[in-house]
Amino acid sequence: MAPHDLSIAIDGRELAADWTDDAPETRAAIADALPVSGDAARWGDELYFEVPVDVPAENARAEVPVGAVAYWPQGNALCLFWGKTPASHGSEPRAASPVNVVAQIEDVSQLSDLDGGATVRVETAD
Repeated sequence: MAPHDLSIAIDGRELAADWTDDAPETRAAIADALPVSGDAARWGDELYFEVPVDVPAENARAEVPVGAVAYWPQGNALCLFWGKTPASHGSEPRAASPVNVVAQIEDVSQLSDLDGGATVRVETAD
C-alpha cells in the first residue's frame, strides 16, 4: 500500500489523508505551513481550526465530499468534514461558505464518536 501524504492526529486518533488537485495553490501554501495544529471548534460533523495561511478562494465550493480536508478563506481555517453540518440540505457535508478542498481523509469512521471540539495536528506523513 502506498504511503499517505498527511498524518492527522485528533485527540489520540490517527487519520491518514492524501492531497487532492482541486486547489493547487492553496495546497502548496498549507504544505509550506506544516505542521499546523490548534484547538478545533465543532460545527455539526465538521472540525475547524485557525492556521497561519492566508490565501483567496480557489475552485471553492460549499458542498464537499465526506472526508474532505478544506481551507476556509473567510476564517483562515483548516476544516475536516465527515458528515452533515447545520448548512447541509441532506446528508452531504456543506461548509458555511465556500472552501478550497486540499486533501481527502482515507477513513472518517474514527470521527463519528467525537465529543465537541478537539485538538488537531496535521503534518506530513513519514
